[in-house]
Amino acid sequence: MLIFATATLAGFLLLVWGADRFVHGAGAAARNLGVSPLMIGLTIVSFATSLPEVLVSITASLQAAPGLAIGNAIGSNIANIGLVLGVTAVVSPIHLESATLRREIPALLAVTLLAAMLCMDGDLGRNDGYVLIGGLGLLMYWITKLGFRSAATDPIRQEFEEEIPTNVTMRSAVISLVLGLIVLLAGANMLVWGAEEIARAVGISDVIIGLTIVAVGTSLPELAVTVVSAMKNEHGLAIGNVIGSNMFNTLAVLGPAAAIHPIGLQPKIMSFHLPVMIAMTLVVFALTYDFSGRGKINRIEGLCLVIAFAAYHYYTFNYTL
Repeated sequence: MLIFATATLAGFLLLVWGADRFVHGAGAAARNLGVSPLMIGLTIVSFATSLPEVLVSITASLQAAPGLAIGNAIGSNIANIGLVLGVTAVVSPIHLESATLRREIPALLAVTLLAAMLCMDGDLGRNDGYVLIGGLGLLMYWITKLGFRSAATDPIRQEFEEEIPTNVTMRSAVISLVLGLIVLLAGANMLVWGAEEIARAVGISDVIIGLTIVAVGTSLPELAVTVVSAMKNEHGLAIGNVIGSNMFNTLAVLGPAAAIHPIGLQPKIMSFHLPVMIAMTLVVFALTYDFSGRGKINRIEGLCLVIAFAAYHYYTFNYTL
């Protein structure tokens, strides 16, 4: 058991470090190629921060452990809202002033409901996976158009301008990107192997491991980035990181995983875990989508999100094992 736990922890650490290097390299390379910081942030960075979940789920599907893949996707979305957004709001209340991000919030809700509809028959087959992958392509196209239409005064522009690396040579950027990807792949394989063996050793399903331990671990990069952004008063980056990550988690994690290996959904996924993910998304929509442009998440609301996240995990460990 010690070996499995060590492999899982090492996998988490490699994923965190690899994701940081990959985001740094991808952002710097794109900037060197003349891509605007806003477009880099909305597309490359949003996708890259979900790369740990993507690689873990694809690896799990390739190793015939689709339960770990579905658990990781749903659990990561719940963790991003309840843990990441909740803790961040407690540290520093989040004010949503970006018109660009206000347009992304309904898209997040639509993506979540699409995935829920595809799950209604009790499984995610290959055709469902192809639909989600197609949805990912449409989302990227829409986000790109959204970036071009974004107002020059949108606060998110300045925040991305300050955060996307500058003065990095193309050679250094490519090395960082490739090294990050290699480390991410190694971390994903170690994490999946360790998590599967822990599940077998303690007699619980890989779905539960994916929903809890793996989901929280792969959300650690988002937690670090989001808290730091909020403390620097970069509120657009803070909430945009969660919105983008959850959209990509749903489409880029579930889609390829289902296309590789059809995923049968356990009854508890349908009756509890999936509804919790939808409910969390609806709460974020209610808290932040304000036509007046003054949407925010205060400390009390952030604390409520953290409490809801803790209650969800308590119930999961005590009543669904």
